[in-house]
Formats: sequence, structure tokens, C-alpha cells
Amino acid sequence: MFRTLRNVWRLIGIARGLARHDALFALELVPQARPFLKLAGPFVNRRAPGRPGQRLARALEEQGPCFIKFGQSLATRADLLGDAIARDLAQLQDRLPSFPAKEARRTIERELDGPIDAHFTRFTDEPVAAASIAQVHFAVTPDGREVAVKILRPNIELAIERDLDLLMWAATMIERGQPHLRRYRPVEAVRIFAISTRREMDLRLEAAAAAELAANCADDEGFRVPDVDWQRTAKRVATFERVAGLHVDDRDALLTAGLAPDLILERAAAVFFNQVFRDGFFHGDMHPGNMLIDAQGCIVALDFGIMGRIDMSHRRYLARMLVSFLARDYAGVAAVFFDAGFVPPDEDRAAFTQACRAIGEPILDRPLAEISFGRLLGQILGIAEEFRMQTQPQLLLLQKTMVVAEGVGRLLNPNVNMWQLAQPLVEQWITRHLGPQAQVQEMLTDTLGAARRLPKLVHDLDEALLAIRRAPVRIERRMRDDLLIVALVATIALLALLS
Repeated sequence: MFRTLRNVWRLIGIARGLARHDALFALELVPQARPFLKLAGPFVNRRAPGRPGQRLARALEEQGPCFIKFGQSLATRADLLGDAIARDLAQLQDRLPSFPAKEARRTIERELDGPIDAHFTRFTDEPVAAASIAQVHFAVTPDGREVAVKILRPNIELAIERDLDLLMWAATMIERGQPHLRRYRPVEAVRIFAISTRREMDLRLEAAAAAELAANCADDEGFRVPDVDWQRTAKRVATFERVAGLHVDDRDALLTAGLAPDLILERAAAVFFNQVFRDGFFHGDMHPGNMLIDAQGCIVALDFGIMGRIDMSHRRYLARMLVSFLARDYAGVAAVFFDAGFVPPDEDRAAFTQACRAIGEPILDRPLAEISFGRLLGQILGIAEEFRMQTQPQLLLLQKTMVVAEGVGRLLNPNVNMWQLAQPLVEQWITRHLGPQAQVQEMLTDTLGAARRLPKLVHDLDEALLAIRRAPVRIERRMRDDLLIVALVATIALLALLS
């Protein structure tokens, strides 16, 4: 009861905030909030500027860090909110007022176990960035290196847990009160969101992600990741090499500095493709605020709190899906979803194929420069959910990242599609991983995997037979013979696979 009262009171406060920005439509999905919508009606600011998605974004920013993150997550759910609102939510930037420098210094001394002067000869009290979960200060180490120090906000964990509890409660109420919305799996969506958000509470994980990305992209021309200072990194503090540069969305400044936006776009396309398809590990928050262009025109990534992984099987499915769409092979698109197990086998494949055609035809007749593959993927996933597709968090994050990356590309050159620039890499990857030779290699890999499992299978069968012999109860001869036959058949099948 206390939890319900607490969350209802919080909903009232949120409703007031939404009313100030004329964004109350967001609460219509929560049945328990509807009585408050009527009460809040007279307080709605009908003069609030901007489109609905922009007004909602401003309202979420006011609600604090977790709601900013949640709004960024909702940007992937065009199927739930519509393309226009999702597009505006994708612009959410977590810029918040900073917390006092004395709190930052206190955190550093507690986390790094010693006075701040032992770790930094100079520490700038004024933060250079203040985001929803942490803020960044510049400093200098005793050996003279300039660094950027990221520090978690005080008591941020308590604020995050309070907000996550509210979101889970609201999602549960939606599933109970609105059966037609259960296909969107709001509880599962909040659960996945909670996992990723809690991981951001440990800055050691962010530092490790930066180091992994740096190792993957070490040989990629025109892209780099700041070094991690592991001696000055702990759970609530992470220290990185300080990087200077221009923001990627400031085209005029890039031109003034003698840098070529088209070359930067070409490099960005290659880097994004390599992260997703070559490495299966990609930066999941590459908005303009997290990218700098240094004096040599090199793209420098920042902020590694949100990273995505996609395994090889999903990369193959994604490639097949995009290739099939471009060829207008809608049956091929449908086959990907059924082969991958995304859509249950008892769903109507012909109806799903027709739905894919309804998405593809209006898009594919446009000039390539106007096609957003990120939005195309988002619409496909939205349609698939109507056919009971299980939530695919890695694809949802990838879809959001693709939309943001395409937006950055259009800022650099609105007449060029970044996927055009990556086309040679795409073709090479598809040949290597989807061609006949790749299929043979996959079969060999499966066979070797079966061979590696064979000794364990034989051992497990032997243990099972030994347990039967030691059992205190008598086992009928026929049952024992059946077990031996099963063991023999399994062994013969594995040997046939290896031959």
C-alpha cells in the first residue's frame, strides 16, 4: 500500500510537470493516471512551444536523470509513440545543473583512497559537462598529463532506484489494466532498461568498455578512443585522457578549421559499420555531444556508459534482412524473422510478408540519400511485435544508434547517405559471411563444436549408466536396454555428422 501511495503521489507531481509543457498525453498509457489527467486539465499550459515530442522531451528533462534515460530509451519505440515523437525524443541530451565541486572532491578522495592532491596537481572546480548520472572535471596528474575526470552524482543510486520502482509499478499497472498493450511488454522493457541503467552506476565498467572499443578500433583510420587512467579509476570515479576538438555538428567551425566534413562522414560510416558488423560491439550513444573532431580530422568518441553487443548470428540476420529489403524480397525479410525465432512459427508468414511490403514500398522508391535504414529497422521491429515477436534489446539499441548516426551524417552532408559510403564494406562483409564459402565454414564450425561436445556426451552417458547400476531400486531390463539404445543412436548420429 505504501508503495502505491508513494508512486501515486509521484505521478501527481509528474502530471503537473507534464501539464506545464502540454505533454500530458504521455500519461494516457497509464490507466491509474487517467483520473489525475482530468484534474490536471485546467493547469495545462496550452502555450507551451514546440511539437509534442519536443514538449515531452523538456518535461522528461525536468523529472531527472532516470526519466531522461527512459526518454532516450522510448526514442526506439516509434511503434508505441509514433515516428514524430520518437524522432524528437532521440534529441534528448542529458545536460543538468552541476553538483558542488566540494562533493566531487570528496568522492574522489573516498574512491581513490587519499587526498586529492596525491592524485591531481590541478583540479578544475568548474565542471565542463554535467549529465544525468555524472559530471566531468578537467585535471592534471602528477606526471603532467591532462585528464578528464568523470564523477558520479552524490546519492544518484537512490534517485535511480526510486525512479525505476515507479516505472516498474506503472508498467505492471499497464499490463494489468490494458490487455491490448501487453504485446509491447512494458514490464520487460522496464526490466531491460533497469539493467542497463544500473550498470552505468559503476564507472569501472564504462572504463572497461572504452578500453575494449579502443582495442577493437586500434587500426581504424580517423577514429580513436581516449586512454583510460586505471590508477585513478574506481566505481564512482573514472579518469580519461583529455581530448580537445570541435563538435561534429558544427559544420561551419569544421570548414573554418580546414577540415573536410565529407571525409569525416566517410570515416564515421566505416567506423560505425566496423563496430556493428566486424566487432559486434558498438557505442550506443553517439549523439553529437559524444563526438569530437580533433585537429587532424580524427573522430574521438566520448562517454561509454551505453554500449551494445550483437553476436554473429544476429549480425547475419541483420545483413540478410537489409539485403532482402533493398532487393524488395519481402518473403526473404519474413524468412529472417522466422528463421531467427524472433516471430513464433505459428504466426501467419504470408501476413507478415505483406506487412513488410507495406513498410518497404513507400520507402524504397525514395532517393537513397533520403532513406533512413535506422527508421526502416524500427518500423520492421514494430510490425514484428504485432506478430508476437519477443523483445530484442540488442536490436532496439542498434536501431536507436543507427537513427542517431544517420542524423549526425546528415548534419555533415544532407545529400549523402552514410550507408552509400559504407557500401564496399557491406558487400565485402556479406560475401565473407553470407556467401557459399561462409556457409561451408559455418557447417564446419558446427561440426567441430559437435566434436568438442562428444567427449562430454559420452562421459554424461557413462555417468548415467553408472548411477543406474548403483541405484537401490531394481530397473527393468527393458528400460535399461532402451537407455543403451538411446546412447548408441546419439553416438552414431554424432559420428555421422563428423564423417
